[in-house]
Amino acid sequence: MKKWLQQIRFDDSGLIPAVVQDFRSGDVLMMAYMNRLSLEKTLQTGLTHFWSRSRKRLWKKGEESGHFQKVHAVHLDCDQDTLLVQVEQTRVACHTGRWSCFHHKMGRGRWVLVEEGPSSSQDEAILDQIYQVILDRRKHPRKDSYVSTLLKGGRDRILRKVGEESSELIVGSMNNRKTEIISEMADLWFHTLVLLGHPRIKPQDVTR
Repeated sequence: MKKWLQQIRFDDSGLIPAVVQDFRSGDVLMMAYMNRLSLEKTLQTGLTHFWSRSRKRLWKKGEESGHFQKVHAVHLDCDQDTLLVQVEQTRVACHTGRWSCFHHKMGRGRWVLVEEGPSSSQDEAILDQIYQVILDRRKHPRKDSYVSTLLKGGRDRILRKVGEESSELIVGSMNNRKTEIISEMADLWFHTLVLLGHPRIKPQDVTR
């Protein structure tokens, strides 16, 4: 057995809990179990793999949903019996369609459902998630997808939409309506992300 594997304290079933954290926001996304095989596969591929206790098999996060987790770092705790896996999350982590599996919060003696995305201080992470969806639609077009339709229309169609949204933002600003400005700015940001996705220019290239 590899020396680094010998340092890990797997339980009697050969498993170790793995806490998955978004590397940008620090949000805890999910907890699953790994065995030796899934951990090695995670490190080899750079994508998270886990061991399903119910199905008794290896599974790759996102293999059905497309919500993959690109690994940035793997940490072992002081007792050597828990892993912390820091990832770049594609879209959402939870099978319910929510950002994190930990979407119930204790409040006044009961569990309250909270609808939260990436931490509000991580605005760039939100834009990046939208951008990842755009890239996914570029690679895997869908007939019912607005983004796929825009990308299929090519640069000219995307540029027309950016022009339209820019004009609507100007009108909203001239009307001095806060909600209209916010709404139109969201539309403009979205369509400029589609424009970036067409030639695969990353939002990080812009922020740099």
